[in-house]
Amino acid sequence: MNRSSFMKWVTGGLEAFWALPVIGGSIIFSMSWSPLVVMLILHIITLIISINEGRNKHGSILGIVTSAVGFIPFLGWMMHTLTAILLLVDAYRSEKAIEVS
Repeated sequence: MNRSSFMKWVTGGLEAFWALPVIGGSIIFSMSWSPLVVMLILHIITLIISINEGRNKHGSILGIVTSAVGFIPFLGWMMHTLTAILLLVDAYRSEKAIEVS
């Protein structure tokens, strides 16, 4: 497993957790939106690693946008869900591509 795939699994899993309707939103709200700042940093790190390894960067870019608008209740939930799906599918595809080559 390369570093970009690992980071996409991590950030995708976290995004999926934040997408849980009541749990994710209440934790983000109770921590004064600081998880969104942490996720922004993680998405930037994942983006840099993906660029350096020549891998897809779409999920990380969407994650950065999600971190910026994640505080908006319904939009945040929708964005966390889409970002999680995109990152997890991309991580899975990257691992399958490595196994084939």
